[in-house]
Amino acid sequence: MSEKIRILVVDDELIIRESLVGWLRRAGHGVDAAPGGRQALDMLSRNHYDLIFLDMRMPDLSGLEALKTVKTTHPHILVVMITAYASIETAIEAMKNGADDFLMKPFQAEQLELMVEKLLNQKKLVEENIYLRNQLSEATGYNDMIGSSECMRRLFSFIDLVAKVDSPILLQGETGTGKELVAKAVHARGNRRQGPFIAINCGAFSDTLLESELFGHEAGSFTGANRTRIGRLEMAAGGTLFLDEVGEIPLKMQVDLLRVLQEKIFHRVGGNKELSVDFRLISATHQDLFQRVSGESFRKDFYFRLKVIEIEVPPLRKRKEDIPQLAEHFLQKFRRETNKRVRGFKDDAMFFLQSHDWPGNVRELENSVERAVVLSKGTYLQKEDFAFLSRSPEEKQMALTMREVEKNHIEHILKLCRWNISKAAKVLEMNRATLHHKITKFGLSPRDWPGSPEDR
Repeated sequence: MSEKIRILVVDDELIIRESLVGWLRRAGHGVDAAPGGRQALDMLSRNHYDLIFLDMRMPDLSGLEALKTVKTTHPHILVVMITAYASIETAIEAMKNGADDFLMKPFQAEQLELMVEKLLNQKKLVEENIYLRNQLSEATGYNDMIGSSECMRRLFSFIDLVAKVDSPILLQGETGTGKELVAKAVHARGNRRQGPFIAINCGAFSDTLLESELFGHEAGSFTGANRTRIGRLEMAAGGTLFLDEVGEIPLKMQVDLLRVLQEKIFHRVGGNKELSVDFRLISATHQDLFQRVSGESFRKDFYFRLKVIEIEVPPLRKRKEDIPQLAEHFLQKFRRETNKRVRGFKDDAMFFLQSHDWPGNVRELENSVERAVVLSKGTYLQKEDFAFLSRSPEEKQMALTMREVEKNHIEHILKLCRWNISKAAKVLEMNRATLHHKITKFGLSPRDWPGSPEDR
């Protein structure tokens, strides 16, 4: 017996309609019926279906016209055309418009059950192929970068254009836009793709630890350095080094890295041996580095060396047409991880997702879909499953988690200290490295604060 699904039967002949509904319900499926195309489209706007049986000839709206609308608005729904007037011409026209199969009048219950079984197996194969293509793209292409909007098509084209050269790239964009995915895509499509991709978040370490992480250290160079350790510069040899949150690199280290970029040589911490290294550098920041240069908290020569090629990663609010595709991708991902039987989104849910501003960008969308899938009780996600995105200020305050309380408190202190990290760390009674880590973790940004804080 086939998997239980939701089916809509559309036929203006009462006998045909009732026969189909009866047979399909006896097979255990959930079935609705409509006497015409316009009513069917109205029902489709309010309900979700996996399969539609659609009569070719109806007085109010032809089956072909209804088919075109269904496949435009709900391309993943399977559609079987019902007809007593079969011809090669009508079959070709229907298939061109997305029909998945034909059912000839008269038909038998056994024939119907076999057709449903076949179509469901076909749908599973398509979903598996999509999953496998996504897995393959992670190894060879654009990873999890999803979108067909104009700005994303431009981004993909630009990645192809610059991937084959070794010039440094600076990725700029808001937190959560996927800058590391862009860096991985450049690496995967470049001449160094056989080499390693080494990433480091420069805001997650104190100055001393960051130096050791990047340059490595010799045994005995400082307390606790019991053995020689190679740094990320050496690890990236022959491949790509990705410096995330590059704006957090202290001034002294900017000088050292500039020398590495210009001369391809460096020393480990505590070492005298001159080491040579060859890698491609990709950096990323959500800060306005040019403003930092003006405030003398970021070196001008280092800045211009980083941004030989500059790529702006667009925020999600500027490519909202990509939200359905992204949301579906995340749904499939978390459905597999959680084994929840969530099939898709109701129209009101998708409309709500597309109308949200997404200050946290793609990362916020991903987290929201994960939360909705984990907590869902139905087969389809509804607008109510995303209510946490539109609570009133009072409701949001009452529903704050400990993570949100901590984030709000840290953000408040940072603003009081005008984003002076050292001052804020003292007020919060934590060290700079921990504060940098939490700033990155919570996606906080000083971009709303003009001027140049004394110490970041």
